Amino acid sequence: MMMRLRHIGRYVKQAVKIYRLALKNARIPLRAKLFLTLALGYLLLPFDLIPDFLLGIGQVDDLLIVLSLLMSAMRLIPKDIFDQYRRQATEIDVTP
Repeated sequence: MMMRLRHIGRYVKQAVKIYRLALKNARIPLRAKLFLTLALGYLLLPFDLIPDFLLGIGQVDDLLIVLSLLMSAMRLIPKDIFDQYRRQATEIDVTP
């Protein structure tokens, strides 16, 4: 279980690095940058579409909205740039 959590943590850390690099690149479409910004903004908002006190449902809507925004942004980023950023994020993250 701990190995799985570490793997997920490493993946999220790499994804954050990729998206941070993408936001700085002028070749990335504005719509992709907007989706990335909206995903971050939604995570930071103090209110939700479905309140979190509704066990399960409240967290699932947050996850679905953020994941759909991130996946949409990822589809808009040119593949060669995305692959380059993925390599950079992997090379940087060599800590055990």
